[in-house]
Amino acid sequence: MNRKTLTAALILVAAAGSALADDITVDTTPFVGSRTRAEVRAELQQYQQQGVNPWARDYNPLQFFHSDKTRAQVTAEFLGDRDEVAASNSEDGGAAWRAAHAARPVNPVLAGEPVNAQ
Repeated sequence: MNRKTLTAALILVAAAGSALADDITVDTTPFVGSRTRAEVRAELQQYQQQGVNPWARDYNPLQFFHSDKTRAQVTAEFLGDRDEVAASNSEDGGAAWRAAHAARPVNPVLAGEPVNAQ
């Protein structure tokens, strides 16, 4: 029993000793902002006037969202797309489902055929 414990401890120490930290990578590329200081200050002032802080924990971006669709329309879209989504998540990535349900294009583009050839 003692020998097994000692062997396990040695293996653990050897494994821990081989895990070395990497060097610190310092990025010396200077930061170049895409907006001016005035633009950032104007955005901050706008948020403060609205009483909204998009960086706060309790920020809810959907608080004032109103959909143009009814619940029945969204449910119908979900039910219509449900089989396609299930097929896309299947083993073949939905290839068999798309082959069975895809409409044939009027002018099919074949592999190896130039795009501008008619």
